Amino acid sequence: MTDMIAVAYRDEPTANQVLAELRTLNTEHSLHLADAVLVTRDEEGKVKIHSEDSPVVSGAVGGALWGGLIGLLFLQPLLGAAIGAATGGVTAAVTEDDDENSAFITKLGHRLQPGGAAVIAVIIDATEEKVLPRIAHFGGDLLHTSLTLAEEQRLRAAISPHLTETGEATV
Repeated sequence: MTDMIAVAYRDEPTANQVLAELRTLNTEHSLHLADAVLVTRDEEGKVKIHSEDSPVVSGAVGGALWGGLIGLLFLQPLLGAAIGAATGGVTAAVTEDDDENSAFITKLGHRLQPGGAAVIAVIIDATEEKVLPRIAHFGGDLLHTSLTLAEEQRLRAAISPHLTETGEATV
């Protein structure tokens, strides 16, 4: 099953390390990563989505994320991601303004603290016992997920062990 997960970090270097770790896990076949982007919010509050330098690739990434979300709703995530990537790539080839395709990601970005960053990943499959230990030490704040409640609680406990199940900090 395909899931989207968005985790916020206090700074961009930490989020970049998490993104690199996810890509390594993907290469090691512990995780099947469909797509991932880095979202930052600068000190003035401006949100930026970081992906490949090419506007066509950037559009495809945004389109794949949107398509994956749409596919999740219709229980056809791979088809949705493929259609979204194709649409996003074509749209970006025509115009570099990808605001409509990235509205959801930008909305999540506005939830970040100034200077913060988030990793938004579309994950097709993962070996939980291999992935969680590798990303848990980075910490993070879960912004959004399409996981089941039980899976979300395990992820939340792994990345934010100082939080209770209700999301409140423990002393």
